[in-house]
Amino acid sequence: MATNVEAPLAGNIWEVLVKVGDSVEEDDELVIIEALKMENPVYAPADGTVKEIKVAKGDVVEEDDILIILE
Repeated sequence: MATNVEAPLAGNIWEVLVKVGDSVEEDDELVIIEALKMENPVYAPADGTVKEIKVAKGDVVEEDDILIILE
């Protein structure tokens, strides 16, 4: 079953810390979003494998946009 990792807030993608095929554990940092001059990490909500990355460094995202799909 796929799990969508969504942006908790609007901002710019500062860094993507994983790549497709990586295994991640719950609470691993996946992406860093820059908002209001602060770096905000986005964590894995569950264990899984990175199936798809929907953002790249420099992208602008809105709250609830899908960043990564875990399988």
